[in-house]
Amino acid sequence: MTHVTPDEAWESMLAGNARFVAGAPEHPHQDVERRHTIAAAQTPRAALFGCSDSRLSAEIIFDMGLGDLFVVRNAGQVAGDSIVGSLEYAVEVLKVPLIVVLGHDACGAVRAAIESTHADAPVLPPSIWRLIAPIVPAVRRVLRAGAADGVTPETVDADLVGREHLRDTVTALLQRSELISTAVAERRLAIVGANYRLAEGTVVPDVVLGTQHSDAA
Repeated sequence: MTHVTPDEAWESMLAGNARFVAGAPEHPHQDVERRHTIAAAQTPRAALFGCSDSRLSAEIIFDMGLGDLFVVRNAGQVAGDSIVGSLEYAVEVLKVPLIVVLGHDACGAVRAAIESTHADAPVLPPSIWRLIAPIVPAVRRVLRAGAADGVTPETVDADLVGREHLRDTVTALLQRSELISTAVAERRLAIVGANYRLAEGTVVPDVVLGTQHSDAA
C-alpha cells in the first residue's frame, strides 16, 4: 500500500463513516482477491483502540475491510500495558500514521464506573474493578464540576463522563509511551479521540493531535 499521511488516513476513515451513515457502504477489501493479497503481510492504514461493545464493529463503522485497520479493544477503552504495547507495535513495526481512540455513548463500563461511586455501591469482582478504576477519576471530576448544581452519581451525565474519560485515555497513551508521544511530536503520527453515536452511526472527533487541524489535548 502506498504510504498515507496522518491527514489522509483520517480523511479516508471519515469518508467511510459518511458512507456508513448514509446507508451506502462500498464494503471495500472484503473479497477473495484481497484475502490473498494481504496473506503474506499487513499494512494497515490506521490503528484503532476502541471499546469492546458489540455495537462498535470498527471495519463496519468506517466502511473498511481486511487489512485496513489494526484493531485493539477492551471494555471502556482503558489504556493498559497490553494496549500500549499493541499500539506501539502498530506505530513502530507496521508504521501506521494514525491512532483512533473510539469511545461511544451508553457505555456499560462508564456506567459501571459511575455506579461504583454510589454510597451503597456493591463490591465488584476484582478484575472488573481494575478495568473500570481508570474511568472513576473522570466521574469524580464531572461530579465536582456539577456539585453546585446538585449533580449526584444518580443524575450525572454519563456522556459527559465518557468524553472526559476519552480525553484521559488519549493523555494516558501519550504519557505512558515515549514512542507514541515522540511520533506525534515529529508529525509521523496523529491521534484522534472520537465518540461514536450509536443511534446515528456518526463518529464525532473530540481530540485531534498531529494533523493539520489539530487541537490541544
